[in-house]
Amino acid sequence: MRFDTRNKKPKLWNLLVQLLFGAGIVFAMIADGAHKYILPISVLVDVFILLSIVQLIVAFFRQLQYNPYSYNTIYYFGFALFLIAVLIMEVLVTFALYRNPEEYQLTNVLSTLTGSAQTYMILSAPFILIFSLSLCISNIVLLRHEGRSFVNILGILLSFCLIAGELFLWRYDYYATGSQFEVMMHDIGTNAFAGIYLYFECMMIGTIAADLIAARYEPEYDKDYVIILGCGLRKDGTPTPLLKGRCDRALQFARRQKEKTGKDVIFVTSGGQGEDEVISESASMANYLMEQGIPKERILQEDRSVNTQENMKFSKEKIMAQNPDAKIAFSTTNYHVFRSGIFARRVKMRAVGMGAKTKWYFWPNAAVREFIGLLSAHRVKQALIIISLLVCYIAMTVWYYHT
Repeated sequence: MRFDTRNKKPKLWNLLVQLLFGAGIVFAMIADGAHKYILPISVLVDVFILLSIVQLIVAFFRQLQYNPYSYNTIYYFGFALFLIAVLIMEVLVTFALYRNPEEYQLTNVLSTLTGSAQTYMILSAPFILIFSLSLCISNIVLLRHEGRSFVNILGILLSFCLIAGELFLWRYDYYATGSQFEVMMHDIGTNAFAGIYLYFECMMIGTIAADLIAARYEPEYDKDYVIILGCGLRKDGTPTPLLKGRCDRALQFARRQKEKTGKDVIFVTSGGQGEDEVISESASMANYLMEQGIPKERILQEDRSVNTQENMKFSKEKIMAQNPDAKIAFSTTNYHVFRSGIFARRVKMRAVGMGAKTKWYFWPNAAVREFIGLLSAHRVKQALIIISLLVCYIAMTVWYYHT
């Protein structure tokens, strides 16, 4: 599959219409007598969940073709995986209803939907445990190699939060006593917590998938420019191993393109000069490229930027001044490709990224930093999704206790 081959953004309004339509049919059946339609209602729920999964998967691949560097890529993958788990649970309930209709009621279908976030947490607990332990191990190795700092323990902190969330659900939902109202309020609290945890878990899984896809992607060999994103220098002004890796990845791509198509690229070295740096990151990268045999006239220096968004913004300005129709790629470290692509689209530059390899123990913690960075953006959109999940789970819980 190739990126940037679709001009129309995938829409999911039909999914909302489908959901409202399905809910209307289910409510009509219940109003007419739920006992008569238990099995049809369960089958209908299965069908609507299946259709939702198909639409999310199709939207995911279309999003990759339209704009792979989008929050929608994360949402589509993360929530499609969740709905697959819900579908499996609902199909088992439907099968049980078919085999023993006299032993099951509508509440069995509702309880599966109401407790879907909790069940998903339980089913994904082994993955969370393995992921958290792996993250801690890589963080410990990182601390030994890179020294102690707050950013170098982010993976350990995330691991603690993930495991603490699973333990809290297990302990809080262990038992509930009291009146029906008290038990209902307990379940509302449990399902609301599980719904919030579900959102961040889906975001995390979706981010991992989006990062891996973006990092492993190889741009087509038709590019006019390759932007190399800066990331810090040594004290003598030479590139750090991380920055050298980004330059080498761009050089590798340029040589392959030359072999396959005969077309040269222009390198855009992007990065300003920090207070503790003797020269700009752009100049340092340019010097390194020339040492590798790249002529000066094929290097375009951008030395004003101080962050990734400015890298993209100022590099675009320089490229557009030379070639408004240029085809552009960018080179950065593998864990940083997806988020960098988001910044490129934010400045309305349609560029595709390539990822340079980094040490195995550096990737997990860096990926956590990228994940946290993604969570800090689009706060209104994320708040709306979280509120919608809370409303759905609270409403389903109340409905379950009044059915």
